[in-house]
Amino acid sequence: MPASHFLHQLQLCARRRVPFIAKNLHAQIIKTGLRLCVPLPNTLLDAYGKCGLVEDARGVFDEMPQRDLVSWASIFTAHNLANVPHRTLAMFPAMFESDGLQPDHFVFACVVKACSGLEAVRQGKQVHGRFLVSPFRDDDVVKSSLVDMYAKCGLPDNARAVFDSIVSRSPVSWTALISGYATSGRKSDAIEMFERLPLKNLFCWTALISGLVQSGHGVDAFCLFIEMRRDGVDIVDPLVLSSIVGASANLAVLELGKQVHGLVIGLGYESCLFISNALVDMYAKCSDILAAKDIFARMYRRDVVSWTSIIVGAAQHGRAEEALTLYDQMIAAGIRPNQVTFVGLIYACSHVGLVSKGRALFRSMIEDYGISPSLQHYTCFLDLLSRSGHLDEASNVIDSMPFEPDEPTWAALLSACRHHGDTPMGIRVADHLLSLKPEDPSSYILLSNVYAGARMWENVAEVRKLMVAREVKKKPGYSSVGIGKESQVFYAGETSHPMKDEIFGLLKELDAEMRRRGYLPDSSFVLHEMEDQEKERQLFWHSERLAVAYGLLKAVPGTAIRIVKNLRVCGDCHTVLKFISSIVKRDIIVRDASRYHHFTDGKCSCNDFW
Repeated sequence: MPASHFLHQLQLCARRRVPFIAKNLHAQIIKTGLRLCVPLPNTLLDAYGKCGLVEDARGVFDEMPQRDLVSWASIFTAHNLANVPHRTLAMFPAMFESDGLQPDHFVFACVVKACSGLEAVRQGKQVHGRFLVSPFRDDDVVKSSLVDMYAKCGLPDNARAVFDSIVSRSPVSWTALISGYATSGRKSDAIEMFERLPLKNLFCWTALISGLVQSGHGVDAFCLFIEMRRDGVDIVDPLVLSSIVGASANLAVLELGKQVHGLVIGLGYESCLFISNALVDMYAKCSDILAAKDIFARMYRRDVVSWTSIIVGAAQHGRAEEALTLYDQMIAAGIRPNQVTFVGLIYACSHVGLVSKGRALFRSMIEDYGISPSLQHYTCFLDLLSRSGHLDEASNVIDSMPFEPDEPTWAALLSACRHHGDTPMGIRVADHLLSLKPEDPSSYILLSNVYAGARMWENVAEVRKLMVAREVKKKPGYSSVGIGKESQVFYAGETSHPMKDEIFGLLKELDAEMRRRGYLPDSSFVLHEMEDQEKERQLFWHSERLAVAYGLLKAVPGTAIRIVKNLRVCGDCHTVLKFISSIVKRDIIVRDASRYHHFTDGKCSCNDFW
C-alpha cells in the first residue's frame, strides 16, 4: 500500500480525532515497512497528538532518526493539547542542543502557548526576545500568541504593546486583549477595546463578561450579558453561561441565580458538566444548600470539582458530618481529592471540634495524595486546633509551618486564646500581632479587648493611639436582603429609608422582647470612644438588623430571611440574630465575609465561633 494512502488516512484521523484508528494505521505502517518514510512520521506524530495520545506521540518522536521543525512543532502541540505545557518548555532547549535547529514561526507559537498555559511570564519574555531577533519577527500569528500570553500573565500593557504592532489583527488577538484588560480589573479599557472591535461574536462577548466576573465586576457582567442577549447572539458555547452563573454566586442573589438556571435549562446546557458544577457552587453560595444537593444528586457524571463544590458547600453551611460522608463517597467513587477539597474538609472539622479527624485529614493530604499544604490549609488546621482549645499545639504549628503567618492567622489564635481564657498566651500573641501594625479594624478591637481583659490599660491606650496614627477606620458595613426578585441594601446607621419608621418600630419591639429574655448589648464591638448609651445606639443601627427587620416586614410569612453582609458579623449582632430567630420563629441565613450562619430557634450553625 503506498505511503500516500497512509498520509491521507492519518490526516483524516487527525481532523476527526479518532484514537483507535490512529493506532491501527500505525500498526499497518510498521507491517509495510514504511515507518521511516518521510513525511509519514510527522503526520503520525500530528495524528497522535490531536487524538490525545501524547505518550504514543512521544514514542514516535523519540524513535525518529531525523527530526525537523515540523516534528518539534507537532510534539509541542501534542503536549499543549494534553495540558502538559511544562513538557513543551522542558523540551525546547533540546531542539537546539540535540538537533541544532532554530525555531520557526510555528515553533514560536507553540512555545508561547505553553508559557501562556503555565502563566510563565519569565520564560515567555525570553521567548519573545528570541522571536524579535529571528527572521520571523513580523509574524502576526506569533504576535497574537504573545498578546494572549501577556494577558493571561496579568500584563495587559505588554499585551497592548504587542497588539499595536500587529498588521492584520485576528479575532483571537482582540479577544485576548479584551480578556486581559477585563481580568486585570481595567473595566473601562476592556469595554473601550470591545467597542472598537470590528465584528463582535460570542467568544469576544464571553472574554469580556468572564473577565469582569473574575475581577469582581459582577453587576457590569450581568448588564453586558443582557445586552448580548438583546443583540441576538447565539449561545453555541456554554462557557459564558458558567461565567454568569459564577457572577450570581459571587453576588449571592438567589433569585437572579434561579433565573440564570432557567435560561441554562431552556438552552439545553444543564447536563454540561462544568455548568452543573457552577450551579452547585452557585446555590451553595446563595445559601440554598438543599438546591445545591438536588443539582448534585441529579448529575449523571461527576468530577473532582463536582464533589469538592458540594463538600465545601456543606462545610460552609455547618454540615460537617454531611461533608465528611460525601468525602467518603467521593473516595469510594475513585475520585482523587485536590487542594480545595481538603480546605473544605478541615474547615468542616473545625466547626464541630473533630480534632482527631482533622489531624488525620491533614496527614492524609500530605502522605496519601502528595499535596503540599498551602497557607490556607495551615490556617484551617490552626483554626481547628485553637477553637478546640489545643492552643499549645496551634502555636507549635505556627512556629513550624513553612510560611510567614499573616495577620488573620495571628488574629485567629488570639481570638481562641480569649475564647478559652488563656490570658498569658493571649498577651504574648497580642504583643506579636501589635508589632505587625495590623490593617484590619477587627484586629484592633480584638487587641483592645484582650488587653482590657488582662487589665493592661497602658496597652489598651497604645492600641487606641496606633489606630489614630494609622487612621484605622472600620469599613462601612452594608447588608442586602432578597425579597422575591428584588433586593434591598442597607448601610449601618441608615435613617433615610422610606420604611424607616416601620423598621425602627419593629426593631424596638424585638429589642424589648430580647431584653426580657436576658439580652445585654455588648458595646465592646464599637470602635470609637463614646458613652455606653451611644454605643448601644450604634449597635442598634447595624446593617444586618435593618435588613432582618425589612425582611420580616416584606417577605412572605414563614419563609427564610436571606442576608448577605460585606463584613464579618459582629458578636453582638450575632447574639441578636439568635434571639430574633427564636422570637419570630423564622430561619435567618446570613452570608458574611467569613462564612454562612443559619440561625434557627435561637441557635447558629457556626456554634458561636466564626
